Amino acid sequence: MAEPTLFARFVALVGGAAVAIRHSGDGPKPHAFGTTPSIPDPKPQGKIPTLKMPTAKGWEGNHMPTPAAGLKVNAFARDLVHPRNMHVLPNGDVLVAESMGEEGSGPRSIFDHAMHATMKRARAAGKSPNRVTLLRDADGDGVAEERHAYIENVRQPFGIALIGDTLYVGASDAVLAYPYVAGETKITTPGKKIMDLIPGGHWTRNLIASKDGSKLYVAVGSLSNIGDQGMAAEENRACIHELDLATGKSRIFGSGLRNPVGMAWEPEGGHLWTVVNERDGLGDETPPDYLTSVVDGGFYGWPYCYWDRVVDDRVPQDPAKVASAKQPDFALGGHTASLGLCWLPEGTLPGFPAGMAIGQHGSWNRSKLSGYKLAFVEFQNGKPVGMPREILGNFLSPDEKYSYGRPVGVALASDNAVLMADDVGDVIWRVTGA
Repeated sequence: MAEPTLFARFVALVGGAAVAIRHSGDGPKPHAFGTTPSIPDPKPQGKIPTLKMPTAKGWEGNHMPTPAAGLKVNAFARDLVHPRNMHVLPNGDVLVAESMGEEGSGPRSIFDHAMHATMKRARAAGKSPNRVTLLRDADGDGVAEERHAYIENVRQPFGIALIGDTLYVGASDAVLAYPYVAGETKITTPGKKIMDLIPGGHWTRNLIASKDGSKLYVAVGSLSNIGDQGMAAEENRACIHELDLATGKSRIFGSGLRNPVGMAWEPEGGHLWTVVNERDGLGDETPPDYLTSVVDGGFYGWPYCYWDRVVDDRVPQDPAKVASAKQPDFALGGHTASLGLCWLPEGTLPGFPAGMAIGQHGSWNRSKLSGYKLAFVEFQNGKPVGMPREILGNFLSPDEKYSYGRPVGVALASDNAVLMADDVGDVIWRVTGA
C-alpha cells in the first residue's frame, strides 16, 4: 500500500510553484560547458530523480526578455498558441508550428504521473493546437500585422522545410508533403505522407533540407530515457534519418542521439549540426546536453554511454557500440533542453561573430534551473570555441518560481533579424542591433 502514499506525496509536491524533489545536497557543482567540460561523476537517482519546474506565468504588460548589450528585442507576434518552431519563406513570410506534448499519452509510473502534473503546470503538455500559422509583416516594421491558419489538423507539427514548390512538415507520426504557392495564406490540400514515423516519447520531428534539395534530414528522439522498454521499442529512433525525395527511401544518417531537435548547416565545414538533449537521472550536470556535428554513419553513444564513452551502468551494455561512440563537439550544460538551432553569419548581430544561436527551453529535472535563454556559441574554422554567451535572458523570475517564457525554435528572418519562438509566452521575439 506504499505506492498510493508516494503518489499522493508527489502530486502534492508538484502542485506548488517550483518544487525540487531529491536535492543532492553536495554544494555547488562544476558547469559542464565547452569542448572540454567538467562533468561530475554520475550519481544515479533511482526511481525518484530530481523534479523541479517553474509555473508558467507568461509576459504581462511591457515586460519582455532582456537582450545582450548592443541588442534590442520586440515582439514580432503575440497571442499564438504554444509556438514551437519556425521556417522563413522566400517572400519573408514566417511559418510557425503550434503544437505541444499530448495529454495522457504513454505509460504511467508514479514518477510519470508526477512529471506529467509538473509539465501541465508549466504548459508543456495539454491539448495540442496542431496548426501551422503564417505570419506576414507586409510593411516591414518588424511586427507581423497579418496572421493566417496556414495548415490545420496536423498531429503535433514541428519541422518545416520548403524545397521548390513543395512544403514539407514533420508531424509526430509522419513527414507530410504539401503543394506550395508563394503568397498564398492557406493550404487546403491534404498532406501526402512520404515517411511514416512512430509518435510518442520525444515527439518533435524536425526537418532540414540538403543543400541540393534532393534529401530531407529528419530528427527523431527516443521513446524513453535510456531504452527503458527495450531497444526493440527504440528502432528507428534516437537518430537523424536521411530521406531521399526521389526514391522515397530513408536510412539512418546518425544514431545514438537521445533527442536531437534543432538542426543547421555550418557553411565553412559543410557539416550538419544538431543540438541533443541527454539522459536524466544522473545528476544536475551529468551528462551535459550538447551541440555536435553529425557525420554519416556516426554513433553518439545513447543509451550505452555518454560524452567520451562514459558507460551508463543502468543500461545493459554493448561494448562494441561503446567503442564506436563519437564524442560530441560542445557541451551545453546539464538539462538545458537545447531545442532550437540556427546558424548566424558574422554581422547578423552587433558584437556577435559567426556562430550558432541556440534556444534553450530550460530544465525540469535538476535542483537549480538551467537553460531558459537564447544562447550563442561562436565558431572558428568550422568548429565551436569559447563558452556560450547570452543573446536573450531573464525568462525566469529571480526566485525561479515562475517562467515568463521558454525559448524553443530559432530562425533568421529575411531582414536578418533573429526570431525566437517562446512557447510559454506565446510570442515570437525579434532580436536586432540596438
